[in-house]
Amino acid sequence: MRIGVFTVLFQNLSFEKMLDRVVSVGVSAVEIGTGGFPGSHHCPVDELLESESARMAYMKAITSRGLILSALSCHGNALHPDKEVARHDDEVFRKTVRLANLLKVPVVNTFSGLPGGSSKDISPNWVTCPWPPDFLKILDYQWNEVAIPYWKKAGQFAEDHGVKVGLEMHPGMLVYNVETLFKLRDAVGPVLGANLDPSHLFWNGVDPVAAIRRLGNAIYHMHGKDCYIDPWNVSVNGCNDNKPYDQIARRAWTFRSIGYGHDAKTWKDIISALRVVGYDYVISIEHEDALMSIDEGLAKGVAMLKEVAMFEEPGEMFWA
Repeated sequence: MRIGVFTVLFQNLSFEKMLDRVVSVGVSAVEIGTGGFPGSHHCPVDELLESESARMAYMKAITSRGLILSALSCHGNALHPDKEVARHDDEVFRKTVRLANLLKVPVVNTFSGLPGGSSKDISPNWVTCPWPPDFLKILDYQWNEVAIPYWKKAGQFAEDHGVKVGLEMHPGMLVYNVETLFKLRDAVGPVLGANLDPSHLFWNGVDPVAAIRRLGNAIYHMHGKDCYIDPWNVSVNGCNDNKPYDQIARRAWTFRSIGYGHDAKTWKDIISALRVVGYDYVISIEHEDALMSIDEGLAKGVAMLKEVAMFEEPGEMFWA
């Protein structure tokens, strides 16, 4: 396993200075945004697509520091009911896939996207319950008329370029848990898998260990991020919380640095489950802890992962 970092947290730094900062905290992989919600602060996508020499210099800057590029990430909503938004995010996705192929990056991370409730909608519509019956009609439209047809084409595009797609199971997206991930994967094929982020599972009442065991070899990439569940607020209002993230004292859950939502034993169990299912790639720290500075949050996350992660191959079972 490798510890990495999603570099969007250093968007105020130049590409080279960001790499130096990353190395200084002791990680060995970078996940870099190419557009969409993460932005493309450290990746001049069009320039890299057009110039082989630019690509060589870009990768040399990464590898010469002992780093690998674990994933390119373009989280957006290519299923958006606003056709211009959908077109733009699809274009970003396709450019990212092409660039991943050229840079020999194995996975592109993104969201499944979320359509509107009908062809006449102008805003995405996230259904959270099956009744009144309108909601089941919405889901049928979203899955069968929008998501599956789109991802069959987009998935084929990725497959043609030798790239896997890591979908982040995220609230407000059509794919938000293990079941919905497999629903789309079963319809499209194994080109789609998970960019596993335990923080989104914790607040939804999911045990990440159980999710990992179910996902198995469908895990293509992983984010290292924790989530604190506020027992008082959850007891009063439940977990489905749409208050702004800065209202921490009132929210049911809050993103935290690793170890500040769940203890080391929980994370050791997560790491062990990853090894059981054969995942031996990168855990990419995504810093979104509003109670810590970037530097402190990243440092504490790295320290916790260094304690719990397994970096060596398993030894021989001499006792068996």
